Formats: sequence, structure tokens, C-alpha cells
Amino acid sequence: MAPAIAGFTYERIPVADGVSLNAAVCGSGSPIVLLHGFPQTHLMWRHVAADLAADHTVICPDLRGYGASDKPAETDGTAYAKRTMAADIVALARTLGHERFALAGHDRGALVAFRAGLDHPGTITHLACLDVLPTVDMWEVMRGVTAVVGFHLYLMAQPPGLPEQMIAAGPDTFFGHFLDIWTNDPQAISADVRAAYLDACRDAVPSIVADYRASAGIDIDHDQADRDAGNRLRMPVTVLQQDWGAALGFDAAALWSAWAPDLRHTSVACGHFMAEEAPADIAKALRDLLAR
Repeated sequence: MAPAIAGFTYERIPVADGVSLNAAVCGSGSPIVLLHGFPQTHLMWRHVAADLAADHTVICPDLRGYGASDKPAETDGTAYAKRTMAADIVALARTLGHERFALAGHDRGALVAFRAGLDHPGTITHLACLDVLPTVDMWEVMRGVTAVVGFHLYLMAQPPGLPEQMIAAGPDTFFGHFLDIWTNDPQAISADVRAAYLDACRDAVPSIVADYRASAGIDIDHDQADRDAGNRLRMPVTVLQQDWGAALGFDAAALWSAWAPDLRHTSVACGHFMAEEAPADIAKALRDLLAR
């Protein structure tokens, strides 16, 4: 049996166009939705979610294309646009009875959360983004040696066919590589959770690639349009990151502050998978955000 977040109930929630999301739900009180990153599922939030559920309604979905959620085929370049994925999350929360909610995302989930904050400012009350830059900024800083760190971004941005075949030839090697190199604490992801992540990714190569490919195209267009229009995140925003910006030659706090007037940017002393490596710190940061 696949691991689950203890004490949470699981539901399949229809969100749009025949797409349903798998979601774990628990608690009562003001709602917060937690979005996972790559190459993970909602399970990455298991420690933080249990903490927050003591006094909040906590909703942890698998993003479309990931985990046990539906994986629609990409046909017109929009199925995995972060705009589409953000609309999924708004629809999911509304179905569960929440017209307004706080939203936190890690990695890919943070890009979805960022887009939700821009597209649905009256819906997202508080926003947290963990260890990522907005898409348009990310591509602008990925130059020279820095680009080596993000080789997977370039691989999955290639036209359909090659990336899918290359990754499908050895999915456990490909996805397991990131689980290994992006953590400072190998014990933070237990063997059963690691196996669940790899099982989920193995079955989702086309949709994961489509998610990344969207971030090399339509997502940039959407970010640039908001930048050109002067649109900003209107809600309190917390950004938690490793201190990799300085090491790679850019100022992550400055990049984020251009999008978020009410920003708290904090470096966290752990690896990329911070909700698993430093769950107490992340839970506290989210509680502090919700108190703003």
C-alpha cells in the first residue's frame, strides 16, 4: 500500500475538463492548500501538514500530471500551463467549500502558487513559495555555468519526443538523481516515500515533461505580460529559499521583491526538499505568514 499522510482523508475532486485531482484533507479552521514540487507528490508535506492541521483546514493535492491525479494529454500547449494548473487549485478549494484560502507551494507547486496569486488575487489570502524563482526570472538567470545546475530544465524544454524517450528509458535513474543530489539529509526521505515518488514519476513521464515544457514557453509569456502590466502579488508573501542565489550570482530577494510588495524572504539552512528536511522551520514560517 502506498504511503499516506496519517489522519488525513483522501478524495478525488473534479476540477476541470474531466480532470480530477487526488487530495488529502484534514483539520478545521482557516484553510491552507499545500502544493508539492518535483519529483514528488503531496506526501512531501506529510510533516508540515500534520502540524498545521491542529488549527487549520489543510488540503494537500497532487498537481495535475503528478501522483494519483489525472494526467491529461497535452494537445494545444495549455494543459500544463501554470495558469491552467492554478485554476485547478482554485476549483478544488471551491468544491471543498473555500472561496478564499492561503496557498503554499514548493518548486513546481510554487510556480503554480505564484500564478494563482497573480490570476486570483481575491481568492489567495496569503502566499508562500519555497525554493524557486518566478519562471521569467529563472530563465533570465540561467546563463553560463548556472545553466548546468538546471540541465533538466533545458532537457524537458525540447520539442515532444526526445525528452520523453530519454527519460522513459531510465525513469528511476533520472528522477532518483534529483532526490539524491538535492538533499542535505538523505534520511529525510524514507525508503517507502522515495519508492512512492519513483512509482508516481515512472507513470507520469509525458505529463511531467509537459509541465516543464510549458515553463519554457507559455508560462514565460504569462509572467512577462504581468510584468509589463505592472501586476504584483497583493497578498502577504513569504519566500523561503536555500542560499543558492548568492552562490550562482543573483539576488533572489531582489527578484522576488519586484513581484511582492509585502514580502518576507528568508534563507533556510537545508537542502532543496526543505519541508522534509526542516519541517518544524517550514511550519513555523507558514504560521507566521498566516498571522500577517
